[in-house]
Amino acid sequence: MKIFLGSDHQGFHLKEKIFAYLVKHGYEVEDVGGRTLEPSDDFPEFAQAAALQIIGSTDQDPRGILICGGGQGMAIAANRFRGIRASVIWDAYEAKMTRNDNDSNMLCLPARILENDDSAWEGILETWLNTPFADAVRFRRRNAQIDEV
Repeated sequence: MKIFLGSDHQGFHLKEKIFAYLVKHGYEVEDVGGRTLEPSDDFPEFAQAAALQIIGSTDQDPRGILICGGGQGMAIAANRFRGIRASVIWDAYEAKMTRNDNDSNMLCLPARILENDDSAWEGILETWLNTPFADAVRFRRRNAQIDEV
């Protein structure tokens, strides 16, 4: 699994922590930006960079993790791309459900909530990265419907 990791200025510090955590745990990670703390950057460019990497990846299960202040902006921007299923997640239970039911391939995290709670974001990451898609007929059908919108 290759992971494309991006954030705007509000998620920059949490992104750096998550990058180190993922590398330490043996994941292949690519930082799609911002690579420096730039207070005037805009989240859509990082959502687009990660989405395009996932769409164009030859990896069997490419994933993305995007971080901004509330997570919502990143999810809105990422979900504009066909084949991207981005979810804003704030706890491990929702991380499990979005993987199990929706085959989420993009995790959007709210830095304002999680930045100072390492155990919370670590639990979310581990759950999201390790929960398989249930692959039920109804879930595949729904994902196909989303891509047709």
